[in-house]
Amino acid sequence: MTWEEAAAELREALLSSDFVRAVANTGTQRVTVRPIEVKSGPALQIVTEDGVRPTTKTVPVTKAAIEPLLDERYRNWHVETARQTVKVQISKKGRVLLSKGGPPAAPVTAAKGHDREKQHLLDPGDPLFDVIGGDARKRRQVDAFLRALDAALPAEVPDRLRVVDLGCGNAYLTFAAYRHLTERGLDVHLTGVDVREDQRERNTRLAAELGFEKVDFVAGTILDAKVEGAVDVVLALHACDTATDEALARAIEWDARWILAAPCCHKDISRQLRKGTETALTRSGILRERFADVLTDSLRSAILRDQGYAVDVVEFVDSAHTPRNLLLKATKLQATKAVHGNPQGPSGDYQSLVSDWGVRPHLAELLHRIP
Repeated sequence: MTWEEAAAELREALLSSDFVRAVANTGTQRVTVRPIEVKSGPALQIVTEDGVRPTTKTVPVTKAAIEPLLDERYRNWHVETARQTVKVQISKKGRVLLSKGGPPAAPVTAAKGHDREKQHLLDPGDPLFDVIGGDARKRRQVDAFLRALDAALPAEVPDRLRVVDLGCGNAYLTFAAYRHLTERGLDVHLTGVDVREDQRERNTRLAAELGFEKVDFVAGTILDAKVEGAVDVVLALHACDTATDEALARAIEWDARWILAAPCCHKDISRQLRKGTETALTRSGILRERFADVLTDSLRSAILRDQGYAVDVVEFVDSAHTPRNLLLKATKLQATKAVHGNPQGPSGDYQSLVSDWGVRPHLAELLHRIP
């Protein structure tokens, strides 16, 4: 598709009588357009943010008024009307991607209760996935994770946000998180960490193609990968077994303000339970494995709380999309000072669990390496 063809679609949506709103951005600038009423009649309010101060202007609803916006060729466009949503993305190599979806979800009254439709933060049909790939199930997981991230971050966050995705793999979440956070108007530097060098090379190439200048990748283990700068947010989606513990340990070491980790398998504690005294909960293999899941994440939650975090454990996506649908959400409490390597808080939750079940979680061992 050519830019002229995409611009024609954007122009038609922006000038339509049922136009709702539009957002366009590059790496350094964000523009928001919305319809307003002035004395002379319908108009468009255009707010431009460049990281220093926003500027606002009002223009008539005419082709001539919006043409300068289209001439800027912003890398990402998101335009909503009452009938449809139009998205345009331009890669660094100049590839133009256009997608159309349904109208934005309408506000839901309390009477509708649980019948309301889900609103995607990143639609599974978004053109971003044409570049980065990912099957339908993975796309739903990423969208659900983004909704959890969006809910975890307050309305007012630092203007510059440092985010690290540990165990990023193919970086579906990395790219999606960057796209979403920059669309929120944030100045984001996001680093993906994975042990495989070929993944780093692939992901770096895709970042360049997408024009994501502040997304980079490091090849290395979660524990030892070099990440520059103070880290605000740590993400980990299905890091296997003790890799989730390593991600949590790095987040604690960095004193990250927000942590979102969706664990995968829990083999470490399951092995320890198998070697311990047999009980009704551990005698059967399937029951032992399921109990190990609960015990592992209970221990992780207790340790995070004792390290000064408020912790919430939720199901972030329907189990139909993945059985590993648990998410640990942790927010740093500024007034609390934790003691690394001593995961035993006033509640005694941690000590009670390890004493009752005779286990030693990997995360507790890792905390001793933190200065």
